Amino acid sequence: MKIPKRIANTLMNALKGGVVPRIGLPYITVGREPEINALLRDVEIIAEGGASFRFISGKYGSGKSFLLQTIRNYVMDKNFVVVDADLSPERHLQGTKGQGLATYKELIQNMSTKTRPEGGALPLVLDKWISGVQSSVAAESGLDVDTEEFIKQVQQRIFTVINELNGLVHGFDFARLLIVYYQAYLDGDEEAKARVVRWFRGEYVTKTEAKKELGVNVIITDDDWYEYIKIFATFLKNAGYAGMLVLIDELVNIYKIPNAITRQYNYEKILTMYNDTLQGRAKHLGIILCGTPQCIEDTRRGIYSYEALRSRLAEGRFSKGDTRDMLAPIIRLTPLTNEEMLILVEKLADIHAQLFGYEQRLTQEDLITFIQIEYGRVGADSHITPREIIRDFIELLDILFQNPKRNVAELMGSADFSYAKTPLEEQAADRLGEYAEFEL
Repeated sequence: MKIPKRIANTLMNALKGGVVPRIGLPYITVGREPEINALLRDVEIIAEGGASFRFISGKYGSGKSFLLQTIRNYVMDKNFVVVDADLSPERHLQGTKGQGLATYKELIQNMSTKTRPEGGALPLVLDKWISGVQSSVAAESGLDVDTEEFIKQVQQRIFTVINELNGLVHGFDFARLLIVYYQAYLDGDEEAKARVVRWFRGEYVTKTEAKKELGVNVIITDDDWYEYIKIFATFLKNAGYAGMLVLIDELVNIYKIPNAITRQYNYEKILTMYNDTLQGRAKHLGIILCGTPQCIEDTRRGIYSYEALRSRLAEGRFSKGDTRDMLAPIIRLTPLTNEEMLILVEKLADIHAQLFGYEQRLTQEDLITFIQIEYGRVGADSHITPREIIRDFIELLDILFQNPKRNVAELMGSADFSYAKTPLEEQAADRLGEYAEFEL
């Protein structure tokens, strides 16, 4: 398995740092076949004009973000547009200080396509739409691009797209901005194009400013940003893309909101998204939210504390234990098997050797020993996660590379590897302080 050094370096640095790399995932993907197949089925539904909504539930370090990035890379190859954001204390789905709008801004800033996978693809998408219409008209009509008739036919095609948007909530305003952008495109006015992009990103603070610079008396706000996500999905389909996928991670930041009423407003926004996708009010749109089991299933302050969501999302009587319903709204991640982890560390050992230019000397027995020691630690059955094992293994590879005379059994024989910490123990002090503040 040959891998470019740039990708190998990114993989090693990201995984050792405990974060999911945005590139190179196919080189290290193992397991998760049922989960991936379920999400790919949703992708087919979106491409055909439907919509989907999923939660991915798993412990810290269990692979939620990895699964998100895997799906992200796959759908971009299938001509989807992907927007993603991590929630934080400053970014929620709804808030009194613009936290919902902050999430929208992050999503649009991270808009990605196959040709712009690193984000910031909005200007490219708009330009590609217009040039695509022009190319299509030129191919069908045979007209010269400088003729009035050619420009007239291009305008008719563009107004066809715009008219379809007019029937959506806030679609009229969205369409007006597309007209402004198209005119700026024709005039070569980069400043006017930049102002429209700024509006689409939700960066105008007052209606007065938007009216002065763009001639529209409306701005995107904390209350209506999700409506514009639905408009974007419809527009992107008409612009030649297969659909739009929205990825939102770190739902725990809603769970941590101290004010119960504010939490409920956020859960109400989730309910709106859920109902829209399942009832057909959204098209060409997929939404995936990721969180821990606690932030979803806690009936006191989690998503299940909102009865309208709990009644829709709670498992039925038949999905218990090893019997999982992969068509249910919540995909619950199960731990990777020992065999899958063994395959993963084999891949990592090979990539590490290629990156640093040495001959891989770890035997199959060495890798098995590593896995046995990791899973043999006290508490590993319930607490150890792929993230922890991967970080340990890359550290082990680094040490062995720098100290060729050492071996796996010697390094892993330390008493430091006797117990497996829970993922929350490292954050215990902070969390206890936060919860003490919450429960007044």
